[in-house]
Amino acid sequence: MSLDPPTYLASLQSNIRQRPIPWDGAVRAGTLTEDQLARIRAVDKVKKDARKQTVEADLDGYRLLFVGGPGTKSVLELAAKHQNVVQYILVLLTDLLDTIPALSKALLKSGDPYRHFLPLLAHSSNTDDPIPLLTSTVLVSLMAGSRDESAATVDKAQPLVFSYLASLTKNSDAGLQDIGVQEYSALLYARSTRKQFWSQRSETVAPLIDILRAAAGVRENDASASLWSGTMSNARSGFEGSLGGGVGLQLLYHVLLVMWQLSFEAADVGDELNSEYDIVLLYTQLLRLSPKEKTTRLLISTLYNLLVANQNTLLPTAVLARLPSLLQNIGGRQLADPDLQEDLAKLRELLEEYTKTKTTFDEYVGEVNSGHLRWSPPHRNALFWAENARKILDHDNGDLVRKLAQIMDKPWDNDKAVLAIACNDIGCLVREVPERRTQLEKIGLKKRVMELMGEGDENVRWESLRALGGWLQYSFDK
Repeated sequence: MSLDPPTYLASLQSNIRQRPIPWDGAVRAGTLTEDQLARIRAVDKVKKDARKQTVEADLDGYRLLFVGGPGTKSVLELAAKHQNVVQYILVLLTDLLDTIPALSKALLKSGDPYRHFLPLLAHSSNTDDPIPLLTSTVLVSLMAGSRDESAATVDKAQPLVFSYLASLTKNSDAGLQDIGVQEYSALLYARSTRKQFWSQRSETVAPLIDILRAAAGVRENDASASLWSGTMSNARSGFEGSLGGGVGLQLLYHVLLVMWQLSFEAADVGDELNSEYDIVLLYTQLLRLSPKEKTTRLLISTLYNLLVANQNTLLPTAVLARLPSLLQNIGGRQLADPDLQEDLAKLRELLEEYTKTKTTFDEYVGEVNSGHLRWSPPHRNALFWAENARKILDHDNGDLVRKLAQIMDKPWDNDKAVLAIACNDIGCLVREVPERRTQLEKIGLKKRVMELMGEGDENVRWESLRALGGWLQYSFDK
């Protein structure tokens, strides 16, 4: 998928193209050779068709010009101390790579095509220095143009490129962020490159999730609690083209595009993507706020890819997030995009099939497995506990109550309701199946309930007192 070049990058490249370079003087100074200058002039400031014919007729010559060979230094090696020439060559090479696919494959025939480019990524940590940015653009064009999956590309060069692009996505400048995101998108052309991108997720995916959370208006200090409790800030701004956190519509679209490309590997990354970033809940919230059909399409398609590949683990979370009712609302709109209509229908069908056979017990299991409790209907339903308390204690050899204990072990500083709900559930279990209270005591639940009686939150104190009352009542009745 081809994207328009970011404005900042296009402007930078245009300015460099217009700079006069004293080429003849550079040759006399040994900055480049006469043969190199002849090849540069043959393709510089000429029509695209003529440029293409010239390069395709001399692919080996242009390979030696840009990456060198045995006994032949590249123009970047010779001109290394002359920043104006290096910048010009990088822009020229990008122009050639973008319009002449055969050149990408020719450059890769070199033994080590990246050896003169990778050091330039670390040329300077100053964002005002254009050389690292221009170099990343060359490397992205080279890799994407050839769709190369060799070890030299995927294992050696791409990790460094991904790391550099990650530095752009973490920048406070939205223009630089957009460049990084668009170049990510260009590189996710194969399964091997997407796997490498995911393996570096702490630096590649995490900043993109931060952008999406900002767009959703999620609190920074505890994103998970904000999403589950619904305490998002007002995510819509007062003007068209921007959402929460000042995230522009174009940047949002490009981030969603990258995440959609990553979702092609949903079978391998889906569960971790959800456990680490609450992706299903985050996307459901973004879907509520989505301002355009093109963003809605990417959100729906990504959710479908994730859910269809991880049905046992992610469908329960989707139901808890109220995704089915949201999709019903979206389905009532006049949608013009046929791809969106098709993906929406598939996602609704998938969820409807799941909810047809889902019981209240299944809903409760899904909620506990999600790691976050909310006041959903089962918690206050006396009939639910009468019918299912023993089943909960026995489920997966007691694994469900152990997960409940793990939830209670956390402080939940930004969502104390979770602790109150957990205490409610423990109290219900003790009251319905008092003879099994030792099972709960062995995993520390009685001790934790007693600790929570000293909590600052009034609701937590009340629910912990009620839960402890079950143990005391049993002791007195006995």
